Amino acid sequence: MLKLMTDMSKLINICKKELLVTLKDPSAKLILTLPIILQIVLFGYAATYNLDRVPYACLDNSKSKTSTEFLARLDGTGVFQRTQTLMNTSQIAGSIDSDKAMIVISIDSDFEKNLARGNSASIQVITDGRNTMTSSVALSYVNDIIEKLNTERNGNKQLINVETRAWYNPNLITRWSFLPGMLAALSLTQMLILAGLSIAKEREQGTFDQLLVTPLSSAEILIGKAVPPLFIGLLQVTIMLLFCIFWFKIPMNGSFVTLYLTILIFMISSTGIGLSVSAVSSSMQQVMVYTFVLLMPMTLLSGLSTPIRNMPRILQIATYANPLRFGVEAIRRVYLEGAGLAQVAPKFIPMIIIAMLTLPLAAWLFKNKSA
Repeated sequence: MLKLMTDMSKLINICKKELLVTLKDPSAKLILTLPIILQIVLFGYAATYNLDRVPYACLDNSKSKTSTEFLARLDGTGVFQRTQTLMNTSQIAGSIDSDKAMIVISIDSDFEKNLARGNSASIQVITDGRNTMTSSVALSYVNDIIEKLNTERNGNKQLINVETRAWYNPNLITRWSFLPGMLAALSLTQMLILAGLSIAKEREQGTFDQLLVTPLSSAEILIGKAVPPLFIGLLQVTIMLLFCIFWFKIPMNGSFVTLYLTILIFMISSTGIGLSVSAVSSSMQQVMVYTFVLLMPMTLLSGLSTPIRNMPRILQIATYANPLRFGVEAIRRVYLEGAGLAQVAPKFIPMIIIAMLTLPLAAWLFKNKSA
């Protein structure tokens, strides 16, 4: 019994010592508290499918009492906000492509006449298939409004019907919008890990000092460390792309040249972040911790799983510093819409700016850390 109590006392003392050491370490405090705060804030505000605002465009060729009443009910919900009033069907594609509207309501000219004759009349709802979850929720809201209108006007007769079309994703299959975006997320993960581990591994193996005495400059060393992860990342993206096309049967509507150019620019913009992480890390374990801390907010603030327009305004502003946001948007446009180089080129600008900021930062951190 005495021996057991002695052993327990030793164990308690060891645990107490480890706890005190951990709590006194400033870096440990940061690692323990920062992920918790990030998860609470981001999962609480960014990761949401609740629709507080549904921008929509309408094409009302009927301009009748019933169509006007229906649109007034949409506007009166406080959720649906009319951003455009279209004049003809040729404007529908531009409204969705430009993200000005999540859905487009189209009402035919003979809508009121069919109702007056006791015949069924259709309201066409065109949704943005690139965001399957939010499009489905918005569509259910429209169905509820039409169901109530039907009940009030026609009793048990469901004369007003809804015809749905999903732009770029006819069946609103979730993986059609998710997997193309994952091409960017996979690229980011690989660049952060591979580029981040490259220098930290040299430090752990004791070859870092040997690297510094070579005639190569800091910039040349960083370029040498960045290029292999680029090739590996492109290979992994290619494997995933083949799975998307041939296994999951997601049609590739754009140019492979434009797609790979987009991925390459995005990967270069991510390289500076990975090398900066590597430059400030003294071990591979630190690299993995920092990578985890970065990946979670970058993924949640990218629009990969939840639309950016659903987030609070301050988080929407924060997404402009996230290269993954622009990578996901550009790759989805090329893959699903068949967008050309001229259409996605504006997305390259913020990614190039991020690369121009992070790559020199990585070189500066590397030089000063090794000094």
